Amino acid sequence: MANYVLVAGAWLGAWAWDEVAAELRAAGHRAHPLTLSGLAERRGVPAGQRTHVEDIVGEVERLGLPDVVLVGHSYSGLPVGQAAELIGDRLARVVFVDANVPQDGVSFVSEAGNGQEVAVAIAMNDGFWPPLTAPDFAGQGLTDAQIARIVAGSTPHPGASLTEPAVLTGSMADLPATYVKCLLDWPEPYGHVVGLLESEHWRLAELDTGHWPMFSAPRELARLLAEL
Repeated sequence: MANYVLVAGAWLGAWAWDEVAAELRAAGHRAHPLTLSGLAERRGVPAGQRTHVEDIVGEVERLGLPDVVLVGHSYSGLPVGQAAELIGDRLARVVFVDANVPQDGVSFVSEAGNGQEVAVAIAMNDGFWPPLTAPDFAGQGLTDAQIARIVAGSTPHPGASLTEPAVLTGSMADLPATYVKCLLDWPEPYGHVVGLLESEHWRLAELDTGHWPMFSAPRELARLLAEL
């Protein structure tokens, strides 16, 4: 059975994976949801992107995990992708769930379509990216109760993790990877992900739901992960 290390995107913590983790465990796997520094119950801890990479590598090493499937959602694809390079033969696969995929020397704000807007928001909010509000989740396949849960649990995201560039020693194309595209958010992969999917080591999977599948389609997401 595999060890799934689950890392949610901006504003979220390990709690976001509760339903997915339960499904994976019921299927006989081991699930290890992780809260990154500065978020959720770790709010207040100074954190840049490199800190988040160290969080992930440190958790794998602390638990002595073999056969690791690193799962990064949204922003967390950046530190997860970098961590995948660093855990060596412990890595079984890296999974990007509607996620950013790191490029050496490129930050979240420099590649995001709304990067300038994010940078301004960080500057105006004491170095943090404020969480989304309920209307921002419209059209993503979420119920009102699910939206309320996300909004209530979200915490401001450490801005340094969004402005620091990724650091890679090799090519993401060489890693065993699956990119999970959530179709309601946008029907196709974008940017350099398109090129990475041409690699023999990469696979594309699709979910007919929005950008937060751990809430809107936890059973389907868990089933997809287990099938890897």
